[in-house]
This record gives sequence, structure tokens and C-alpha cells, in this order.
Amino acid sequence: MNTEHADPGELAALRAAFGVEGGGASALGWEKLRAFEAEHGIVLPEPYRTFVAEITDGSRQGPPAYGLLALGEVPRGSWSDPAARDLGKPFPLTEAWLWEEDEDEPDLDAVLRHGSVVLGTDGCAMDWHLIVTGPHRGHLWQITDVGALPFGAGFGHTTAAPGFAGWVAHWAAGKEWFDAPAP
Repeated sequence: MNTEHADPGELAALRAAFGVEGGGASALGWEKLRAFEAEHGIVLPEPYRTFVAEITDGSRQGPPAYGLLALGEVPRGSWSDPAARDLGKPFPLTEAWLWEEDEDEPDLDAVLRHGSVVLGTDGCAMDWHLIVTGPHRGHLWQITDVGALPFGAGFGHTTAAPGFAGWVAHWAAGKEWFDAPAP
């Protein structure tokens, strides 16, 4: 997973997955993307960065189940108020966390609001976040009403490659999100 340089093969696969040839009419464009990054003091990880600038900024088709949100949006009814988010502060987690089972829980507000953009929801408070700052930059996490779980084969639970391109490829292949065999 390379978060600094967009891989042409990954970008081609992303275009195919979303049915976008060449530059998408709904792409944000580089000027608006750089303005968003400057406003938040971040640089988005690749290939998501190029995807939003050149391919599409949100889509009614998935992933996730209710479609891909435009950059900076949050799902309707979400606890992730866009005004309260601080993308420049590092995302605090590096391993799965079930807050109902943890007496020494990390700051839940930081998990929900720091260092990630919300990509969308699978409904029932199951939101997908792309980490933009901190040790897990470039990885995706599913954050629910009971906990947070990193996505990618290296973390267990799924056979998918890590990062945005791996997440989209897994969806495009029609696989269940958590398809790894139980231990």
C-alpha cells in the first residue's frame, strides 16, 4: 500500500469499479482538493486523493452499502458532526477496540473525530473511515456503535488488501467485508 504515489493500475481499477472513464464529471478537481487539504492541514493518502480529484467525489453506488460520500461529508444521523472533526489530529487507534469490553478506553470522541474522513455507512451506525493522519494513515476502519476495527488481511477478519484500493476491489468482487475463515 503506497499512500504517497497513486498507482496507475489501482486508479484504472477504481475507474472500472465506479464505471468512470477518463475524468469523471463528478470529480472534485485538484484546486478544490488542495483547498480542502489546506483548510484541514492534511494531505489525503493515495490513491483516494487522486480518486476524489480526478475520478469521482462521492457516488450513489457503493462501497459502502449506502454509497460513497463526498469528501468531508458524514452520514445523515451520524455522531460524526462535520464541524467537530479535526482531521489534522492523529487517529488514536492502532488495533481493534470494543469499547463495551474496555475499562481503560481511549477517548471515544478522538476515535470518532480525529484523523479520518468518513467514506460512508453500511447503516445501523456502521461507518467506514479512511485514516488521514497518524500511524494508520491510508488504512480503513469500520467504526460502529460498539467498537472500531481495522480493515485489511493483515488485521484478520478479511482477505482484502489494505487501503482504499483494496477496500474498493473487495467490494467490486462482491465479497463480504469480513470473509476470513474463523480461527
